Amino acid sequence: MPGVARLFTSDNASGVHPEVLAALERANVGDAAAYGGDAVTARAVARVRRHFGEEAEVLFTFGGTGANVVALAAVTRPTDAVLCAASSHLWKDECAAPERFLAAKLLPIETADGRLDPESVRRHLVAERGVHQSRPRVLSITQATEWGTLYRAEEMAALAELAHAHDVLLHVDGARLANAAAALDVPLAALSRDVGADVVSFGGTKNGLLGAEAVLFLRPGLAHDAPRVRKQAMQLASKMRFLAVQIEALLTDDLWLRNAGRANAMAARLADRLAGVPTLDLAQPVETNAVFLRVAPDRLAALCAGTGLAVWDPESSIVRCVASFDTTQEEVDAFAERVRTALV
Repeated sequence: MPGVARLFTSDNASGVHPEVLAALERANVGDAAAYGGDAVTARAVARVRRHFGEEAEVLFTFGGTGANVVALAAVTRPTDAVLCAASSHLWKDECAAPERFLAAKLLPIETADGRLDPESVRRHLVAERGVHQSRPRVLSITQATEWGTLYRAEEMAALAELAHAHDVLLHVDGARLANAAAALDVPLAALSRDVGADVVSFGGTKNGLLGAEAVLFLRPGLAHDAPRVRKQAMQLASKMRFLAVQIEALLTDDLWLRNAGRANAMAARLADRLAGVPTLDLAQPVETNAVFLRVAPDRLAALCAGTGLAVWDPESSIVRCVASFDTTQEEVDAFAERVRTALV
């Protein structure tokens, strides 16, 4: 809307891509079988499989937390444990939804930049106390991480190999998987199927959709109970075609790549425009669509008041800025000037 300032607080604040709205309009004609028994959903599943592998079992959900819950609940028991980064969405931002619905234990692992490495994971993979301890069942990594950083394909493959050697599954929380693939200039399969991932939560809402995600089971047999898990987790849409058509649109004509690439480029531009400001620096390298700024503590309140940003890490005086699929160069430049003005 003209005259409305761009919010750099989150890529959830952005609107819906026009191609997605057009796809929704096309799907909104006549009746269709409910709960995914329609032609649109079948087409969307086929489209997902072109990107992630023909063997993929595909379930669509409403949102990212729901996708993670369905993905993990389908492959765990209450006696199991899920390893994840202490900064992960699973641990910090899902209000214990995974633990409630899985009835399993989350085990957070501290990281410097959101990325887990084999050494930090290895010591958690064995239930040393036998029946007195939850059994490690899933290693969950976030791509891109909550700090905007990336796992290279070989790093993901190393974690998958380590996990599988201990009979542990690799789950990829891919709320921003598109941003990671765009940044690394690789197809989506290169950061999922090809590195040995077993289960993937593939995000669309943060990349131009009205609200739709996909849960992908990439190893045969893992999805056996998943459809019922999705129903029980209240993630089964009765009018499924309206979720499915969004994913279909996202994966058609490289819309996922165009959207993610633009968001990444605008984040890089913002970091460049803020270079040299004496009262702030980058807390993490800018690898995707997020920019983390470490601000002088005495200027933090003024920055948030002047820009609408929220504090990301109060102890380290860090704020997060996020670019979206429709962020423009002019909006980046205007926002950078607001940041500079707030820090004077």
